[in-house]
Amino acid sequence: MISKRASQIAPSETLKITGRAKELQRAGKPVISLSAGEPDFLTPRYICDAAIEAIDAGFHGYTANPGTPELRQAIVDKLKRDNGLDYKPSQIVVSNGAKQSVGFSCLALIDEGDEVVIPAPYCVSYPEMVKLAGGTPVPVSTKFENNYRLTADQLEQAITDKTKALILCSPSNPTGSCYSADELSALADVLRKHPKIVVISDEIYEYIVFDQKHVGIGQVAPDLKDRLVVVNGFSKGFAMTGWRLGYLAAPEAIASAVAKIQSQETSAPSSISQKAGEAAYKHPLDEVHAMRDAFKKRRDFIVDYLNNLEGVSCFKPGGAFYVFPDISAYLNKKTADGKDIKTSTDLCLYLLEEHNIALVPGDAFGEPNGVRISYAASMDNIKEALERLKKGLNSLQ
Repeated sequence: MISKRASQIAPSETLKITGRAKELQRAGKPVISLSAGEPDFLTPRYICDAAIEAIDAGFHGYTANPGTPELRQAIVDKLKRDNGLDYKPSQIVVSNGAKQSVGFSCLALIDEGDEVVIPAPYCVSYPEMVKLAGGTPVPVSTKFENNYRLTADQLEQAITDKTKALILCSPSNPTGSCYSADELSALADVLRKHPKIVVISDEIYEYIVFDQKHVGIGQVAPDLKDRLVVVNGFSKGFAMTGWRLGYLAAPEAIASAVAKIQSQETSAPSSISQKAGEAAYKHPLDEVHAMRDAFKKRRDFIVDYLNNLEGVSCFKPGGAFYVFPDISAYLNKKTADGKDIKTSTDLCLYLLEEHNIALVPGDAFGEPNGVRISYAASMDNIKEALERLKKGLNSLQ
């Protein structure tokens, strides 16, 4: 009864762990979840006010499928202001979240047999999106020593005559790593030798960058713009996860293809969310920067704590709100009651069920030696969760 396509797709491990944590919480367990990629801040008031005004004004109907003209123009203005990128409104497609923009880009670009290079650790959805489009994901394992960033040599070695696209995420989910301009330039040098490869650049965490200014591949390699899809949105930087609002900027042909797919699959996002997004990009970013600064303090605390745990190594990520420590020293151990901890999934399930802390196993991201820990939580919860983590790890034999 179920299609082969649906049968081949794995459910999101992030949502699975988060869902189990909520089940335990409903059962009365004092679970602290550091699994979800969701800011713990409220959406800024001026964004909510814009939505309320839209509701009161009766802005309740369908909008143009690729987004309202006003929001697409605000996105064009933002891309010019923040990224130095020149686009026309016709090259913008507003979506129900950045994830949808990546997924529809895959549907628009990939045919059966096409390969897509994906640096690992990767966002859990990327390989499944490629599979849904009929393509073959080609994960490339990056190294902890390089903060899990893809090198030019690794990219070159992964490319074949079937390679159709490269998916980059900077700042990264799940590692928080940010590519430097020099690193992106080196990747661009490789891509110039392979003119049929399209780059999907997921920049959803752009506003959560701590120690350097965000840079995307479009800024360092403007000559690749005719085969670049820039994906972004409002969920992370503006704490607007539930508003479901993202977008892409792309060459006309790609934008048109994505818009056509969207017209048949979902149509445009909520009219109210679009008015909220318009306000987000027209307002000063003071509150966005305040959230970023709070994340930075949490990052510094959690990295210092983890690096003081025996057997744990954690580099300091440049952005997003995740750390991805190496916990391989705790694999192939046993719990006090004799259960084997062979994988990062085993470790996370043990920590959840016995120590009431929810993390996401590195297995889900294509890196078995790590776990993703979100610090999009209060400092009190982070401190308590880390104490539970320490206790849980120390209990292994």
